[in-house]
Amino acid sequence: MSHPSAMTIAGSDSGGGAGIQADLKTFCALGVYGTSAITAITAQNTRGVIAIEPVSPRTVSAQIAAVLDDIPPMAIKIGMLGSPDIVAAVAGAIEGYDGPVILDPVMVAKSGDALLSEEGEAALVELLLPRADVLTPNLPEAARLLGSAPAQDPAEVVRQGRALLDLGARAVVMKGGHAEGATCIDRLVTASGVITMEQPRCMTRNTHGTGCSLSSAIATELAKGANVEAAVRRAQVWLHGAIRAADRLDIGSGHGPVHHFHEVWP
Repeated sequence: MSHPSAMTIAGSDSGGGAGIQADLKTFCALGVYGTSAITAITAQNTRGVIAIEPVSPRTVSAQIAAVLDDIPPMAIKIGMLGSPDIVAAVAGAIEGYDGPVILDPVMVAKSGDALLSEEGEAALVELLLPRADVLTPNLPEAARLLGSAPAQDPAEVVRQGRALLDLGARAVVMKGGHAEGATCIDRLVTASGVITMEQPRCMTRNTHGTGCSLSSAIATELAKGANVEAAVRRAQVWLHGAIRAADRLDIGSGHGPVHHFHEVWP
């Protein structure tokens, strides 16, 4: 039996902290073979995004088809897509795939740079959100997907999570990184109910790539055979360790990356 593999469909981050690079590091750190389809090439570092060049939808589709044909992944993570055409290309390319899909609705970079147009957001909601076994929005992303204001209290977080279920996602992780307080609370919202997962909030500016890395970690655990709740719990604990160890890396002069290999490197 071949080793478990997972695939990431996302943009490239030249700074190495987010996107395809963060996804592949996460897969590797957690013991799964990683494959990829690059949707865009970004010129960026820890201070911001300097340039973005989309890959043609045809080439995105070809990358996905090549991997699915020869190295079928046990889970697919989808991140930055960049344009409505690429959203449509990805939706078409994974139409016959029957494994779990984790959708991280990347719309804005940590630096505040926009990564998806309004037309792209609409295409994401129509074409890919109903395909998501796990959707992983932060609070601003959840609000944008629903066309509403960001949730201000736990009850509204849960309401928005359930509204995203109504749009077709089978499970939603409402991430608490953008909220306030000494505890970071993620809420897993499914048709069965709401599960609250808490970690102490880490005081560090080195949080570049946290969203990419969490969704990739969930994909990794699903690829290894975990159920959704177990996958999200393990991913959250692992990411908290990666954030806690981020200052040991001391990479760049802006928002540095988390430490993907905190469990591996001495």
